[in-house]
Amino acid sequence: MQKEINILNKRAKFDYEIIDRYSAGIVLTGTEIKSIRLGKASIAESFCEFNNGELFIINSTIEEYLYGNHYNHRAKSERKLLLNKKELRKLEKDSQNKGLTIIPLRLFTNEKGLAKLDIALCRGKKNYDKRETMKDRDNKRDLDRIKKIYN
Repeated sequence: MQKEINILNKRAKFDYEIIDRYSAGIVLTGTEIKSIRLGKASIAESFCEFNNGELFIINSTIEEYLYGNHYNHRAKSERKLLLNKKELRKLEKDSQNKGLTIIPLRLFTNEKGLAKLDIALCRGKKNYDKRETMKDRDNKRDLDRIKKIYN
């Protein structure tokens, strides 16, 4: 039984307002999936963009496989994402709007051991939105502390 891999983009929910979510497959080589299964990947500064009607993830890091030979992969390279044609067309049309971008939220393996990527169509938050998010988070933390004391 394989352990569950769940690599998050923690800054995405703070920096962006999520409009729509999708789950996409990734085209990987053998050493890339082995590195992901070891948890040696990062999607913190990555984004997605269209190239000739196909969606690619840019700036994601999958560290080189430790036991790989000269056929090992490059750590930072474009990787193709797999979605249905209908989803691709909708995403491409929506991402043309000003201020919208496609951001990866989570890299995970499913029950079959395949690597999947949760992506979202997002709009960037302004500074005042970020302050409001931090205030809500602090209020929730304080409320949880008070509840814990009286329970």
